[in-house]
Amino acid sequence: MRILVATNHLHTLGGSETFTYSIIEELIRRRNFQVEYYTNIRGLVSEKIEKNLDVKFSTHDRYDLILANHTSIVEKFYGKGFLIQTCHGIFPELEQPHKRANAYVSISLEVHNYLRQKGITSKIILNGINLNRFKPNQKVSKKLETVLSMCQSEAANDLIKNSCDEMGLKFIAANKYQNPTWDMESLINTSDLVVGLGRSAYEGMACGRPVIIYDDRGYFDSCGDGYITDKVELSIKKNCSGRYFNKKFDKKVFTAELSKYCASDGDKLRKFAVNNLNIEDSVNSYLNYYRNKKWLYYMLKFFA
Repeated sequence: MRILVATNHLHTLGGSETFTYSIIEELIRRRNFQVEYYTNIRGLVSEKIEKNLDVKFSTHDRYDLILANHTSIVEKFYGKGFLIQTCHGIFPELEQPHKRANAYVSISLEVHNYLRQKGITSKIILNGINLNRFKPNQKVSKKLETVLSMCQSEAANDLIKNSCDEMGLKFIAANKYQNPTWDMESLINTSDLVVGLGRSAYEGMACGRPVIIYDDRGYFDSCGDGYITDKVELSIKKNCSGRYFNKKFDKKVFTAELSKYCASDGDKLRKFAVNNLNIEDSVNSYLNYYRNKKWLYYMLKFFA
């Protein structure tokens, strides 16, 4: 079975890029799949795919299954295999659903509802994490000592650093635009608490770290869901984007969120990741979805 995993760009680190790597990594672990990848812009992550996973850039004209992450990919590959478009968000242009996809996956309830408003049916499959790679390798401190920010804006990092300085905490920034780090699991394991949105938060949970959902992204108003443990099931409905509780943060408010730190919350979030964010389960869902939709698609085409 030939499978193509394709995304618009793989030259920098980011959510859809590491998602692509994780999907390929899990697919090649299984038998009977010939996996290739495609991207419009090669670079850091595509080099990792070729070197670490020994997966080739697209060589075939047709595939049995195409897992496409962006609307530009659907435009390029429609008609060359059964194509499932995964929509990772509701705002960016590249994440908008393309009418020529054969089926759609939403990575959150928020995206699912957004597509439904456009008359598109989709299946919710949460962003999967390689839990053998992202796992707790060392315990967090009983008392909060080190905070890792995976935020993408200087404004967010300035706010977090000011709060950390006030509380006497060590602050580490891992901004993908300024200091991209591939071995993020190692950096996460040196911290006690992770700050970020989306996949950054998921990776923190998988490593057994308490998490604060917050960032200051340019494409929507600065907001966050704050310190999450018992609220993670609600936050994840909007991909831990901060838009579920939509809190506004200043130094005082953020310092109060840091003060909620409890070391045992990391264990709870690791368990949540194991039960809900396992890449093995995600890939199983994709393959089952493909088999069900493919059968229906060809039946309708045959009787048309």
